[in-house]
Amino acid sequence: MKPLASVILVVCFMSLTCHAQELDTRRVFENVRLHRPLYLAPVPGDRDRLVVLEQDGVVSTIEYRKTPALSNASLDIRNKVLRNGNEEGLLGLAFHPDFTKNHFVYLVYSADNPRRNILSRWNYNTDTHTLDPQSERVILEVNQPWSNHNGGMIDFGPDGYLYYSLGDGGAGGDPRNSAQNLHNLLGKILRIDVNREENNNRYAIPNDNPFVNEPGACPEIYAYGLRNVWRFSFDPDTGDLWAGDVGQNAWEEVDLIEKGKNYGWRIREGKHDFNRPGSGVPDDLVEPIIDYPRGEGISVTGGYVYRGKQIPWLTGAYIYGDYGSNKIWLLRYDKTHRAVTENRFVAVVRGVSSFGLDHDNELYAVSLDGPIYKFVGKE
Repeated sequence: MKPLASVILVVCFMSLTCHAQELDTRRVFENVRLHRPLYLAPVPGDRDRLVVLEQDGVVSTIEYRKTPALSNASLDIRNKVLRNGNEEGLLGLAFHPDFTKNHFVYLVYSADNPRRNILSRWNYNTDTHTLDPQSERVILEVNQPWSNHNGGMIDFGPDGYLYYSLGDGGAGGDPRNSAQNLHNLLGKILRIDVNREENNNRYAIPNDNPFVNEPGACPEIYAYGLRNVWRFSFDPDTGDLWAGDVGQNAWEEVDLIEKGKNYGWRIREGKHDFNRPGSGVPDDLVEPIIDYPRGEGISVTGGYVYRGKQIPWLTGAYIYGDYGSNKIWLLRYDKTHRAVTENRFVAVVRGVSSFGLDHDNELYAVSLDGPIYKFVGKE
């Protein structure tokens, strides 16, 4: 990992204005060594600890208020996790909304024989700050035909249900047209109730899921027509679901996800035709909030709407980035008028694999190379 450049870069991008870099990032936890970190989140009820996922199969906790910060391996499941493909591994983590009472943590990881994604529940020990390796309870398994486009983000929405992104199954161009097919779970965002079990599943279907009454459709589906949503997040103030959907070879996109909507893949890539059939194109495809060409980046990393206190001028802005170009952007969107009012380049983070929050909703960027950076505003 090269040190983050301190020079000010000026970039005009899709945009309404041209601005200099406006956010500083400070490397934190410099003594903590992480291997291919993919996600960061606060441990509910424990203001001293953050949790970090490492792609090979390690969950680490960081006592981040200590100087220097301390870390330990909370769970090591490298013997379970498939890492043959660059997009396989330990991919997602979510704390149950009642975590402080039930201590449930959910993970998504790749496995083989057959190649699949596994969503499972684990028990967290608040005394040792570890996950019990014997406590795994598998909730859902989804077969993966190829090694890429695994999605893997999970989070609980304001409604208490678990949301789960799955890519289109991989290869290139969605050869099975999975994202447009409501009869499978690939290329979708799912929504399930992990507090109940029904129909021999270890979860239940929310009654208001959009396709529960459509014959043959998978009732778990919340939204579809997505290529590979790697990271999504909920705005804690509005409940809006923001997602970065990784493109094929020309366009990356950011979406506001709504129940039952079709986001267009593989008919469209971003706002542009990709594999449009001669007839029978749905007339209700939802365009992304914004898309950007491969000249600006090659793999969008969805971020968060900033709701912290340390950078007041950033409040309400969606911060997202691109793993390939290392660029971080600020986006403001007017839902009433369905218009982007601001989208500008504000920072650089090399190899940004994810964003994360601490207990105060302050924003961090996770680099696949190992370091973690905190957004601190311009000094």
